Parts: sequence; C-alpha cells; structure tokens
Amino acid sequence: MPSESQPDAGVRRPDGGRLSVADRLDDDHFPAYTMGRAAELVGVTPAFLRALDGTGLITPTRSEGGHRRYSRRQLKLAARVRELVDRGIPADAACRIVGLEERLEQVERDYEELRRQGGHEAHRPR
Repeated sequence: MPSESQPDAGVRRPDGGRLSVADRLDDDHFPAYTMGRAAELVGVTPAFLRALDGTGLITPTRSEGGHRRYSRRQLKLAARVRELVDRGIPADAACRIVGLEERLEQVERDYEELRRQGGHEAHRPR
C-alpha cells in the first residue's frame, strides 16, 4: 500500500511510469481533495480533519505549498469517525475504534491472500 504522506503516493504504475489522470481518479489512495472540499464532503469542519491528523489515524499528503490533500480512503475513515462521534462516542475513542477496524480488515485480507497462496484450506482461528 502506498504511503499516504508522500506526494507521489499512488501516482506511479508498477512499471515506473506515471498513472493517467483517469487512473489517479479511480485510485482510492490518490490525494485529490483539498481540506475545504474534504470537510464539505464528509460534513465536518476543517478543524475536525486537523484533529484526525493529530491522532495519526489520517495523515494527509501535503502539496508543494504545504496544503493538506486527502484521498477517498481517508475521507471514508473520517466519515466513519464522524458517524461514531455523532452516536456519542468521544472522538479519541472513535479514532481508536476506526483504527482497530482498519487493522482487522487488513489481517482478514492478509489471511485470505495466504490461504490462496497456500493452495489448501487454512484453518481460521476461532
């Protein structure tokens, strides 16, 4: 997975060439949204997004001018945090929950990949 704090994250093809504009727009990790637009899409204030940056849950890419740029994946995480906060969960707890959800999803993807590579039925721990 590309690092989300690097300006060229998700912009190169596997062969080293640059991705087309269409490919970048389809890339969930491409930092396409300014802070203002990201806040508007998620329905939060820019301060809310800055606070998420402070927790380490979301680390936006910085433009050459130092402005934050957000990817669709990051906006999905921010929206999930907002949903939990709207349910009355404190913001720091919501960030921990979303971070753990992300880790669990990654472990499940890794498990499925290992199972496919092994060519046999792996036993899932209960």
